[in-house]
Amino acid sequence: MKIKNLIITALAATTFVAGAYAQSTKNSTIKTQTMETNQIHYRNIKANGLNIFYREAGPKDAPTILLLHGYPTSSHMFRNLIPTLSTKFHVLAPDLPGFGFSDMPDHTQFKYTFDNLANTMQAFIDELGLKRFAIYIFDYGAPIGLRLALANPEKITGIISQNGNAYEEGLSSGWNPIQKYWQDPSQENRDALRDFVKEKMTRFQYFEGVSDPSLIAPESYILDQQTLDRPGNVEIQLDLMLDYRTNVALYPKFQAYFREHKPKLLAVWGNKDPFFLPTGAEGYKRDNPNATVKFYNTGHFALETHAKEIGQDVLEFLGGLPK
Repeated sequence: MKIKNLIITALAATTFVAGAYAQSTKNSTIKTQTMETNQIHYRNIKANGLNIFYREAGPKDAPTILLLHGYPTSSHMFRNLIPTLSTKFHVLAPDLPGFGFSDMPDHTQFKYTFDNLANTMQAFIDELGLKRFAIYIFDYGAPIGLRLALANPEKITGIISQNGNAYEEGLSSGWNPIQKYWQDPSQENRDALRDFVKEKMTRFQYFEGVSDPSLIAPESYILDQQTLDRPGNVEIQLDLMLDYRTNVALYPKFQAYFREHKPKLLAVWGNKDPFFLPTGAEGYKRDNPNATVKFYNTGHFALETHAKEIGQDVLEFLGGLPK
C-alpha cells in the first residue's frame, strides 16, 4: 500500500510539474509574441521611383492604419503613438519624399507638389497591397491622405485628423505671408518665406500653445531642423508652400466626399494651434454626421504633450470601425 501511495504521489507531482512547465512555456510564448508584435520595424520600399522609409508595427493580420505626417517632421512624430496603436492594429508610418529618411531628390528633378506626394503614397499602398485601412492625417498629411480617400473611397475604413485642415475657416492669420505668395509667386515673395524653414520657426511650431514646455522632447525639433537644413531642402519646402494653394482649392471636393461617403471620422485637435484653428475641426461635423471632435489643451504638435490621451481616444475609435 505504501509503495502504491508513493507511486500515486510521484505521478501527481510529475503531472503538476509538467502542467506548470507547459503553462509557463505557454505564457512565455504569449509574452514573446506580444513583444514581437509591439516591436517597431524600420523598413524601406520603392514607390514612384523613390526609396520610401517607413515604420511598421503590430500584427499584419490586424486592421491597418496608415499614419501620414506633416511639416516639417517625419514618421518620427508618431514614435509615442505607435506602441499604443500596435497592441491591436497593424501600423504603417512612411516618411514623405523630401522628409525624414526617405529620398530627397532635387526640386528640379522631382515635382514637389501635393498631387505628386499623394501619387507616391498611392504607389506605397499599392506596393504593400493594402486593401482596407484607416488613415491618420496631420498637417501636410491631411491633403495627401484626403486625396487618397478621393481616389480610393472603397479602401478607407475611417479617418483620424490631428490638426489636419480641410476648411478655409481653419486657416489662421499665420498663413497670410504664404497666401501672399500664392497670389503673387514672385521671387521676392518666395524669399520672404525663407525664415519659415529656420530654427526659430521650427521651435515656435513645437512650443506655441504648450502649457508645459518640459514635455517637448528636444530630439523632435532638432531632428526636424537637421532635415530642413540639408542642402537643397529649403527650395523643396518653398515649392510645397506655393503648391499648398491646390489643397485649399480642393477643400470643396474633400467636403463633398465627407457628405457623400460619411466616413467615421475623429478629429483630435490641439486647440492652441497657431496655424490650424479649432473652427477647422468643427467644420467636419457640418459635412459629416459621423464626425466626432475632441480638443486638447496644447499646440500644433499635440502628440508631443498628449500622446497617451490621444492614443486611447484613437484606439477606442478604431475599435468601432468596419473591417
